[in-house]
Amino acid sequence: MAMTLRLTPKDEQALIFLAEAEGVSKHQAALRAIHEMARLKGHEVKVTAAASSAKSRYADLLNRLGT
Repeated sequence: MAMTLRLTPKDEQALIFLAEAEGVSKHQAALRAIHEMARLKGHEVKVTAAASSAKSRYADLLNRLGT
């Protein structure tokens, strides 16, 4: 799917920096940034769910420990 991405001059410079640092095109640098952020957010969601599950599972123990 085609998409137009409008960047401020500051954002354009950041994208150029990323592309040059990785030795790829601006297009590829943008895709990598999107994929990396999606990976990080996915991990964050999994960790939050695991912590919530553990908190529920060990609620009695945590209360006894005073946490």
